[in-house]
Amino acid sequence: MIKEMVTNIFDITNKTVIITGASGALGKALAYGFGFAGANVMLNGRKESSLKPIYEDMVSKGINCSYFAGDPSKEDDVKALVSKTVEVFNEVNVLVTAAGFNAPKSIIDHTLEDWQAIMDANVKGTWLCCKYAGEQMIKQGIGGKVILVSSARSKIGMKNYTGYCTAKGGIDLMAQSLACEWGEHKINVNTFNPTVFRSELTEWMFQDDTAKSKFLTRIPYGRLGEPEDFVGTALFLASDASNFITGANIPVDGGYWAN
Repeated sequence: MIKEMVTNIFDITNKTVIITGASGALGKALAYGFGFAGANVMLNGRKESSLKPIYEDMVSKGINCSYFAGDPSKEDDVKALVSKTVEVFNEVNVLVTAAGFNAPKSIIDHTLEDWQAIMDANVKGTWLCCKYAGEQMIKQGIGGKVILVSSARSKIGMKNYTGYCTAKGGIDLMAQSLACEWGEHKINVNTFNPTVFRSELTEWMFQDDTAKSKFLTRIPYGRLGEPEDFVGTALFLASDASNFITGANIPVDGGYWAN
């Protein structure tokens, strides 16, 4: 029984995956990871100018993919994203929400507009994507996987991060709530929670020895993250290997939470 089970337990060939934030460092790495693993990939980001080169390169590498430019925090855009995915690939099997935003400031200096932008990009966008991708999964009646990108900051506070920490904490609880709501539909909902990883926004941390050392004191593994560090976890959570895992917040952080 076990031998037969494990033969294909990690196989995600021909599963259809929506990835928001696909033009960002993390979303892009996940998109290529899913594509090379044999999945059908729907790329989503706000700007076609950022998505199209990624799409064209993936196609040139033999990956079956498409793209939709739209804002995950806008309801009509999310509806259109799910509709296009079904139009192109017939169904939605996996949702990965890698879109996000931060504006580090003290709470005194934060404006209400700053706060709302962080909530929209992280919480509202995630909620809308879950709502409409989940609705499609329930309609299909074959289960599904929802993978929400959270952060180590969902459980560990940081100076000048009141908006971001609050937003990511909300995403963790969203996953737990939806796991309870969608278990009967065999839709798994989990988060993975990265520590600092290399991106356009964080590259300065990799170059600033003082900032880098501050983070490394909490990371037993001895280095900051790279976007590729998160591909394996996402593929696992999208595969049958994770069928009995739902409502989990999984640290992918080199031991940051443990220390």
